[in-house]
Amino acid sequence: MKVSTAWLQKYFDAPLPSPKDIADALTFHAFEIEDLEEVSMDVKVLPNRAADCLSHRGVAKEISAILNLPLKSDPLRAPIPEFPKTDTLMVTADPAYTLRHTGALVRGVTVGPSPEWLKSALESVGQRSINNVVDVLNYVLLDIGQPSGAFDLAKIKDDNGVVKVDIRRAKAGEKIKVLTGEEYTLTEEMFTFSDAVGGSLLDIAGIKGGFSSGVTSETKDLFISAGNYDGTLIRKASQKLKLFTDASQRFQNRPSPELTVYGMQAILSLIKQVAGGEVVGVVDIRNKPQDTPIDVSITLDRINQLLGSGFLKEEVADVFKRLDLSVSISENAFTITPPFERTDLKIPEDLIEEVGRILGYDRVPRVEPTFNTAPDQARYRGIERMKDMLVEEGFVEVSTQYLANPLDKTMPALRPSLEIGVQDALARGKQYQSLLLSPGEKLKLFEVGTVFPKAGEYVELRMTERVSAWGEGAGTVDNLSIAKLEDYGKDYTPKKYKLGMYQPFSVYPFIVRDIALWAPEGTDVGPTRSHIMENAGPLLVRCELFDTFSKDGRTSYAFRLVFQADDRTLTDDEVSGWMDLVTKAVTQKNWEVR
Repeated sequence: MKVSTAWLQKYFDAPLPSPKDIADALTFHAFEIEDLEEVSMDVKVLPNRAADCLSHRGVAKEISAILNLPLKSDPLRAPIPEFPKTDTLMVTADPAYTLRHTGALVRGVTVGPSPEWLKSALESVGQRSINNVVDVLNYVLLDIGQPSGAFDLAKIKDDNGVVKVDIRRAKAGEKIKVLTGEEYTLTEEMFTFSDAVGGSLLDIAGIKGGFSSGVTSETKDLFISAGNYDGTLIRKASQKLKLFTDASQRFQNRPSPELTVYGMQAILSLIKQVAGGEVVGVVDIRNKPQDTPIDVSITLDRINQLLGSGFLKEEVADVFKRLDLSVSISENAFTITPPFERTDLKIPEDLIEEVGRILGYDRVPRVEPTFNTAPDQARYRGIERMKDMLVEEGFVEVSTQYLANPLDKTMPALRPSLEIGVQDALARGKQYQSLLLSPGEKLKLFEVGTVFPKAGEYVELRMTERVSAWGEGAGTVDNLSIAKLEDYGKDYTPKKYKLGMYQPFSVYPFIVRDIALWAPEGTDVGPTRSHIMENAGPLLVRCELFDTFSKDGRTSYAFRLVFQADDRTLTDDEVSGWMDLVTKAVTQKNWEVR
C-alpha cells in the first residue's frame, strides 16, 4: 500500500522523523518497505495485519507504538453519533454474503471539483481526482480502510418515494458494465447490488461500482453504501472475474464489521464539507451479531519463555499500552482485550509476537544451538554415489518437482509416486532423441525423490531401464530399496573425468537427414564418417552410423545427420543444399549413394 508521509503527519502533533527513519522503524518492527520516495513509501502490509493496516490510520498506529509517539486523535475511538433514521430507504441483504451494511440517503449535493487539500492527498498516493463525492469515498478508504460506494439516486427507481436496494446473489449470465467501462458476466457465486424496483444492477458488491448508476456532475441526490462482506466469496469472485480492486483487497482480508459506521460517519462529514447536502437518514443492517470482545490472558514467564528473553513486567505493560490494548495486570499476569479492528489478536502467542516485535527481536539473547552428535552423512553419500553409478551406466538424472500451487490441479505437490513424472520426461526426451543420442541408443532416465503415498513418506528411485547388477527387481515399475542402493553406493568409487567447459545449447529446432552409400569392401567407417562431416557444413551437430552390412564385395554404410543453428530456425532448402554437397563429395570418392 502506498502511504503519504504528509498524510501520516496529520495523526501526530509532534513532527515525525524523516521518511527514511520511518521506513527503517517499520521495516525492523512491522512491515517491509518496498519503495521509498521523498513524500511517500510503499508498505508491504502482511496478510494477518491487512484487516487494520491497509490504511493510513493503521500505519500511523504502528508508528505510534514503535516510536512511542502518541496519536493526536484516532477516528476509530471517536464516539459514533446518532444517525437520523429514515423510512425512505429499504436495504435487504443476503446474510450468506453481507455481514453488515450501513446505507445513507443524502440530498442536495453539488458535485464538482475537489478542494486542493483533497486532491493533493489522493495524488500523493498515486490516485486521480474524479470529483468531490468520489474523492471523499476514496479518501476514507485510504484513511481508515473502509470501502464504500456512491450511487446517483435519480438512476434508482423508487416505490412511492421509497428507495429499495437488494444485495443479492447474482443470476447466472447477468451482465454489468462497471465504472471503468468493461462489461462482466456474473455467476451465481457472485453478489450484486440491484435496484429492487427497476431491476437494474448497480454494482458488483464489494468489488466494483456499476456504470449506469455512477455519480456525475448532474447528480443531486446520493445513496451511499458502506458494507462488510464475506472475504472468501469476494476473493473467489475477484479471481473468477480477474477484477482486483482496492475494495476487494480489503474485504478479502476480513476487516471488522464495526468499521462500517466509522466509515459512514467520516464520509457524511466530508461530503457535507466539500459538496454540501443534507443527510436524510441512515439504515444499518447487521446479519452477524456484534462480536463479544475476547479477553486473552498471558503471564510474563510465558512471554519470556517463548521469546527466550528477559523482559520486565513494566516493559511488557508499556508495549500493550502503546498498542492501545486494554490491559489489566495482576502480579505477573496480563489480561488483554484487543480493540475491534485488531482481528489478528486471538491467542496468547499473538500477543507474545507483539511484545517481541515492538521491543525488538535484537534484544532477545543469542543462543548457539547445541548438537549432541555429528550428523550422519552415510545415507547422503551412499545415494550420491549411487547416482554417479547410474550416470556411468548411461542414465540421465531428471527432476520433476511440481509447483506448490500448480495451475494444473492434476499434478499435485505431494506426489504419491515418481512414475508419472519420469514417464512424462521420457516422452518429452524422445522428441530430441536424434539430437542427443546415437541411432539405436536408448534414452535412459532416473529420478530420486521424496514421495508421499498413503502408507507414509519415503525416498523413491524410478528408472526407465534396469541395471543388471541390481537384479531383476529393478525397473520402471518397482521401487528400489534406498537402503539397498546405499549399499551399492558405499562399495562404488566414481571414475575421474577431466572437467569440460559448458557450451550453451541451441533453442532452435533441428532437422534430421539420412544418407546411405556403397563403398568398396574394407573401407574403414572412420574416414568415411569424417569425409561426410567435412563436407556437411558448419550447421552439422551430429553424424552417427546407424546401419551397415556387406554384399557382393561392397559395404553399405548408413549415417544419420542432424543439422541445427544457434541463431535461427533452419529451412529444408538450406539443409538440402548441404546434403547436395555431401552427395557430391561422396560420389567424387567413387562411392555410390543408395
